[in-house]
Amino acid sequence: METIRGLLWKPTPEEQKRKCNALVRQNVRKLDRDIMQLKQTEAKTKNFILQSSKRAQKNPSMAKQANQDVRTFARELVRVRKQSSRLQTSKAQLNSVQMQVNEAFSVRKIEGSIRASTGIMKDVNTLVRLPELTGTMRELSSELMKAGIIEEMVGDTLDDSALMEGEDEEAEGEVDKVLSEILKDRLPPSKAAEEALPAAPVEAEEEEEDNEEMLRQMRNRLQALQS
Repeated sequence: METIRGLLWKPTPEEQKRKCNALVRQNVRKLDRDIMQLKQTEAKTKNFILQSSKRAQKNPSMAKQANQDVRTFARELVRVRKQSSRLQTSKAQLNSVQMQVNEAFSVRKIEGSIRASTGIMKDVNTLVRLPELTGTMRELSSELMKAGIIEEMVGDTLDDSALMEGEDEEAEGEVDKVLSEILKDRLPPSKAAEEALPAAPVEAEEEEEDNEEMLRQMRNRLQALQS
């Protein structure tokens, strides 16, 4: 009897609304945590840039390697900021979805029926493509389909290469802007001038390995946020 009752049970509109709002809040909290981690990574990366720049100025024999480190860390900072911007945009979309969902349930309460929303479908489809939210957003889309707020997921998902298209061409210009912002009048030399600098001595190899380890840890953190 319990099994039959379970099969016949159907959630009320209010229960559906609560479930959808709970899923949205869960996703917002996840994005907030990821954004905070990225802010911490951004602060550390800025510090690495400043440290490498000071090393280049204090020790001419290490200037070439130190200046290369400056640009490498700047590239990582550009990546971190783009990731943070993407998550901020996604958080705004999530809040928009929540408002539209609540509005749809309010209309249902007044009119006794609900209309599928193309706007919500597009927003949800965009958010499902975000690696950080794929699982819970699919659960939310399932609940929205059950409630009749969306009919189906629209469009095809984009792979990472499509989402990142065109960024390589802009990268070096953005790196220069980042360095100008952080280092002010202490910018590293141009690529040509950098090549003319003497190579770092053998004793600098250990410090170079430390920098590579820092970069590896930073990239691992970014990949963890995207998985």
